[in-house]
Formats: sequence, structure tokens, C-alpha cells
Amino acid sequence: MTIAVVHSATPPGRAALLAGAQEALLRLEDLVIALAAGSGPVTVEEVREQLGPTADQLDEKGLTIGIGRSQLSDASDAVVQIAQENDARLLVLGLRRRTPVGKLIMGSLAQRILLEATCPVLAVKA
Repeated sequence: MTIAVVHSATPPGRAALLAGAQEALLRLEDLVIALAAGSGPVTVEEVREQLGPTADQLDEKGLTIGIGRSQLSDASDAVVQIAQENDARLLVLGLRRRTPVGKLIMGSLAQRILLEATCPVLAVKA
């Protein structure tokens, strides 16, 4: 089993990464970073750098950090697919503040993930 984290290079994305790593330590689960097509290259080394001392704690417990990728064009479907393929026990994602009009016009990736995920979702703010 794993803890899946939706990655983004934003304050909410970094908050999700840290929260996911802390959950992995608490549950003694491996960590997988969910990347959708077009989200840019991310390496395990970059993730470890962002986690800082928490990455060392994962190592001490024998837990791994992996990268999950999907070629699906829809980001929410890709994240849900990665979580399912990795048998995620928990999916962690960062939320940002959006206006009601912004949600109406653009929709909400986080909302779709919350509704479509087949495992529990932990939503965190920066």
C-alpha cells in the first residue's frame, strides 16, 4: 500500500507533499507522487530535496519515494488512475482559495478528484 500525493510546484502542492510524507511515516506506507501528462519532469531527488529531513526519516523507516505517471490527458482522471494503480490507502492534495465565479467558469480539479477517488482523500491548505 502507498500514500499518493498530487504534485505541483505551488505552496498548496508543497503542503500536500509534506502532509503526504508525514502520513506515510505515521502509517508506515511508501510514498508515490502522482504526475499527470504535461505536469513537467519531476525526479525523486527533487522530491527528496523539497522534503528535507522528512526524506531522511522515510529512509530510516525503510519507506520509498516513487513517481507515478499517467498519459491520460485529464489531470483528475490521471491522478485517480495513479492512486488506483499503486493501491493507495490515502490520496493527498493541496487546495488553493478560489472564488465562486472562478469555480463556475473553470471547474475544480480538486473537486473532481474528491468525487472520483476510490480511496480516502486528505485535502490540505498551504
